[in-house]
Amino acid sequence: MRLLLKNVRVWDGLADDYVAEGDVLCVDGRIAEIGRVSAGADVTLDLAGRALLPGFIDAHFHAYAADVDVPRLETLPLTYLAHHAANLLRGALRRGFTTVRDAGGADWGLWRAVEDGLLQAPRIFYAGRALSQTGGHGDSRAPHVEPCGHRHVANLSQVCDGVDAIRLAARETLRQGAHQLKIFVSGGVSSPTDPIWMRQFTAEEVRAVVEEAASRRTYVMAHAYTADAITHAVRNGVRSIEHGNLLNANAATLMAGRGAFLVPTLATYDALARDGERLGLPAVSREKLAEVASQGLAAISIARRAGVKVGFGTDLLGPLHDWQLHEFSLRTAGERPIDILRSATSVNAELLHRSGDLGLIAHGARADLVAFDGEPLSDVTAITARGPAFVAKGGEVIVRPD
Repeated sequence: MRLLLKNVRVWDGLADDYVAEGDVLCVDGRIAEIGRVSAGADVTLDLAGRALLPGFIDAHFHAYAADVDVPRLETLPLTYLAHHAANLLRGALRRGFTTVRDAGGADWGLWRAVEDGLLQAPRIFYAGRALSQTGGHGDSRAPHVEPCGHRHVANLSQVCDGVDAIRLAARETLRQGAHQLKIFVSGGVSSPTDPIWMRQFTAEEVRAVVEEAASRRTYVMAHAYTADAITHAVRNGVRSIEHGNLLNANAATLMAGRGAFLVPTLATYDALARDGERLGLPAVSREKLAEVASQGLAAISIARRAGVKVGFGTDLLGPLHDWQLHEFSLRTAGERPIDILRSATSVNAELLHRSGDLGLIAHGARADLVAFDGEPLSDVTAITARGPAFVAKGGEVIVRPD
C-alpha cells in the first residue's frame, strides 16, 4: 500500500520548526520519502499546506475506564467494558492519538483485537492489571467489606502483599503479555480508603517488581503523587512516574539523575472538577481531588528545571475521554507549545522504548501521522479547536481532509 500526502509542512517530532515542505510517501505502513515525491501511489491526498505532525502518544490511558466511579467498574464484566473500550479507543484515534499506553486494565485480548484489525484503535502498550497493596490505590473495596481470604483481583488492578506475592503477580502479568508493569506507591483520588499522602509498598516489594520487569527487558511505571512516594519509587528502580503533582526539587533532581520520566495528567483533574459530581464521582474522591488538582503545572515546571524528561498523559475516565486534546491547552499555562508537542511524540516514544519508530516523521518510521490547519507549533488552539484534519495510523487513513 502506497499513500502519498502532497503539499504538507513537516514537523518531525524533534526540531524547533518545520523540517521540510512538500510531500510524504508512505509505503507498507512506513515513511519512505520526504520532500518532492514524483512516484505514484495507491492513494494520493492533497493536504493543502497543512502542518503534518507525528501521531500523538497518550502515555496514561485507561481503555476499560468506562465510568468516573472506579469502584463501580468492578461490578461490571470485562465483556461489557470491552465494548466501551472499543468506543473510547476509536475516539482517541480520531483525535490523533495513534498510540496509547494503557495504565491499568487493558489485556492481551484487547491488544490482540487491535493488532488483528478487529477494532479501529490506536496501537496499545498495556500494563495489565496494576499492582496494589491491601488498602492501596488499587484496592477498590469499600471500608465495610470484610477480607474473604482470597487475593482481590479487580478489572483495573490486583492486590498483592509481600515480596513473594508481588513477584508472582508481576510474573503472571508479564506472562499475559504486558508491555510494562504498573504499581501504586501513593494514595490516589479514585480509591475509597487510602489518603493521598500514604506511601505504599515497601522498598523490597518495589525492587522485586523492577527486577521482574528487567528480566523481560521492560520497566515499571508508578502512580505517585507526593515527593516522598516519588523518591521511594525512583530510588528502587521505577522508570516512569505518573501524575507527580506534589513533586519537589529534591525528588526532581533524583529523577533526572536516574533517567526517570514524569507523565503529568492535568486533563483528568480539570475534567473531574468540572463534571465529576454530575457524572457520579463519589464525595470521598472529590475531596481528595482538591488536594492535588491545582499543583500539576508547578510540578511540570519543577521537573523541567531539573532536566527531567516530561511525557504526556491524560488519565481520563468514562465520557471525560472527550477532553483528551484539552491536555495541550492546560499545559500552555507553563510550557511552550513545541515542548508539549515533543512530550506527546518523541519523548513518549523514548519512554516506550520506541524512539525512531514512533513519535517521529523520518525515513523508516511508522506512518502514524496527523495534520492540522493553522500553526500548531506555536498555537495549540490549532490542535484543540477542531481536532485533526487528517489522521493515519500505519499508513491507513482514518480521518480524511475536508
